[in-house]
Amino acid sequence: MAAKNKTVMDRKSDLELVVTRLFDGPAHIVFEAWSTPALFQRWWFPKSLSMPVRSCEMDIRTGGGYRIEFEMPDGGVMAFFGQYTEVTPPSKIVWTNEEAGAITVTTVTFQDQGGQTLLTFSELYPTKEACDEAITGSAAGLPEQFEQLDGLLTELAA
Repeated sequence: MAAKNKTVMDRKSDLELVVTRLFDGPAHIVFEAWSTPALFQRWWFPKSLSMPVRSCEMDIRTGGGYRIEFEMPDGGVMAFFGQYTEVTPPSKIVWTNEEAGAITVTTVTFQDQGGQTLLTFSELYPTKEACDEAITGSAAGLPEQFEQLDGLLTELAA
């Protein structure tokens, strides 16, 4: 089934990747899906990878931190962690990704557009190589993740 709204990926520079998508739902609801741990873990990781969430700790406030762990098929654990550097409900969340050693900064903005939300997801990588890797790695899963978010938003609206 084709996605109703298209996910658009654009490499802005050697270090920056920007992804945009329109979601059906007001910005405060889309923001809630990003900022409520119980909701976030339902859509964030692509289901096709079959890696269940093991734990999801998110202190979503400026200065707070997060740690999300996934169970890998071999029984190992993959963890993502960092700090929230700016949280402005319901329009913006900025966080660091610190698990790779070098810090990547992610900025997500939520623009209300008459009952829909234009989401802009921007990642600033420490090196060109890290950005290259993300395009074929983690960022490649965003269209599937955003389809999962669409499904959650439909459920929340019901």
